[in-house]
Amino acid sequence: MSFEKGDHVILHDEHSEYDGETGEITRVSETMFGDENYTISFEDGQEAGIPEDNLEAAE
Repeated sequence: MSFEKGDHVILHDEHSEYDGETGEITRVSETMFGDENYTISFEDGQEAGIPEDNLEAAE
C-alpha cells in the first residue's frame, strides 16, 4: 500500500521516539532503488526516511 502526502499514518519503529504515534505524511521521496520513503510530522517533531513497511494507515 502506497501513501500520499497528507495521509495520516501510525509509525511502527521501536528505535523511534514516535513509535506507535499517529502523524501526517508531509513529504514522499523515492530512493535510488525505486522504493518510497516518507517524512512524517508529529505533534512535537518529525521523522524522515521512514520506509512504507513501518507505516500503517490511521483511521
